[in-house]
Amino acid sequence: MSSDPVLEQHFQQHLRELRPLLLNLHKALMEQERSAYEQAYGPIATKGEYFQLVLGHERFNWLRPISQAIVRIDELLSAKKPETSEPAEAILVDVRGLLSPLADGSIAEQRYYLAIQHNPEIALMHAAAARILDRP
Repeated sequence: MSSDPVLEQHFQQHLRELRPLLLNLHKALMEQERSAYEQAYGPIATKGEYFQLVLGHERFNWLRPISQAIVRIDELLSAKKPETSEPAEAILVDVRGLLSPLADGSIAEQRYYLAIQHNPEIALMHAAAARILDRP
């Protein structure tokens, strides 16, 4: 990972562009998982019940690393002393790995693959995020 301040600023700009896309993608994925959960188990009665499911039910486990990546981006971009925070490039590398859909990959990769296949909105958001992540 680079210690060049100019390169770090470049990667931070990528994160600034990626963050809103990642938030919207995460929200769409959460809504899709909620819908799948409700089809399997019935309606979720309250926001509190939904919150507990998001925190503890296996159906939502694969989305937690995306939530954590958003928090890491927020922490980096709001740091008063960026030089003491995690390098932006490391976060970009991790997010690239999280947004890797594979039909025969890990559970997260499979679920992400299926989400992209079944929801055009998610597919478009994935494509937009990939364009940012694929930049040099």
